[in-house]
Amino acid sequence: MTSEDNPSTLPRRQLGRFLRETREGQGLSIDKAARLAELSKSGLHRIETAQVAKVKVREIRALCETYGVPQGETSRVLKLAEQAQVKSWHTAFDGLYTDSTFNMYLGLEAAARQLIAYHEIVPGLLQTADYARALISSFYRDSSPEDIDRRVELRLKRQAILTRKSDPVKLELLLHESALHRVVGNPRIMAAQLRHLAEIGKLPNVSIRIHPFTSGCMQGVLHGPFMILDFGTDTKGQTVEPPLVYFEGAGKADLYLENVDDVQRYAELATAIRTACLDETRSRDLLRRAARSYAA
Repeated sequence: MTSEDNPSTLPRRQLGRFLRETREGQGLSIDKAARLAELSKSGLHRIETAQVAKVKVREIRALCETYGVPQGETSRVLKLAEQAQVKSWHTAFDGLYTDSTFNMYLGLEAAARQLIAYHEIVPGLLQTADYARALISSFYRDSSPEDIDRRVELRLKRQAILTRKSDPVKLELLLHESALHRVVGNPRIMAAQLRHLAEIGKLPNVSIRIHPFTSGCMQGVLHGPFMILDFGTDTKGQTVEPPLVYFEGAGKADLYLENVDDVQRYAELATAIRTACLDETRSRDLLRRAARSYAA
């Protein structure tokens, strides 16, 4: 079976992660949950770890009933189970849940062990509250101040994966120099944001390098922002989940690439960009100079 014939693993991963977290939130062991839903322990384990060959909607419905998942949320989970059967080499999602606290990308981001990102604005994991609010307010123009505040709060909470004491996520940011000059909000916000980047880049698990204008086009194309998510290995050295490439939809459906060749192609692109970037020390110096220019 070719990669084009294989159902995407992304819906299965997200489905399994949701069911596992919901079960644990109910304080149920996998043994007890399986008995209550009339499933085998091994069957439930395969669903939670996205190893089941074919997702059965009736089993997912039984698990949602066992866990007391609200009807509206159950409907979205069942739709995800149906998506797990879609045969495609790439997958586009609008987000599993209408509530932005739980959608496809956030679940994957939280599960990743390493993130390699190329961006042309400061990404959400490194944004200050004011920078985030300026961006969110510009996009959600008709939203209430309360809704904007909620979205900003959620974005800032995501950043805990970088600063937590236990096993923080490794982030390598390759930031195009244009992000230093594209004013988001106002000069005061920009100065604070760039100073924040210079400081957080000192963390041992965070690397920030500037890709200067003088580097031109990598591999002869304007490739745009992307994120490579790597989920690491288990205690036996086995890959937990295959890596993937994520593209933010910017108002459209988000896009995920899982095909091995596609992921490798973007890994090679990241290597080329990295080679053309300033080192961390020079990048930090440039961030500080840019911050001072806004404060002048």
